[in-house]
Amino acid sequence: LEYLQTHYQIREQDFLNFDALRQASQCVGRVIRSKIDYGLMIFADSRYNRHDKRTKLPKWILQFLGDGQLNLSTDTAIAQVKHFLRIMAQPVDQTALKQVLLTLEEVEVMSPPIVRSFENGGQHAGL
Repeated sequence: LEYLQTHYQIREQDFLNFDALRQASQCVGRVIRSKIDYGLMIFADSRYNRHDKRTKLPKWILQFLGDGQLNLSTDTAIAQVKHFLRIMAQPVDQTALKQVLLTLEEVEVMSPPIVRSFENGGQHAGL
């Protein structure tokens, strides 16, 4: 931390805040691993109510942290969790899912040539 302060003028508290928010973001990312996954992450620490802390979270998290999800009582939070889980427990619409997921052929077309080469047992000349 002393190095950051001396060489980059980054205050210790700024770095610690950044690091804590980075780790929280990584934890949220571990909850959802694919387009059909769902999960809950509860930011129970009251510091997430502070605009200066909350806005340092990634946009993909912020889009779900509206005023209606901040500073909730326990009863209100539990009601929102129950509602979310009730909705998410519904069967997946397979037709709608096909519209958002890529087919194997589409993935193969999008893959870089080096990846396709190794998947087919070939070798890249530069490696």
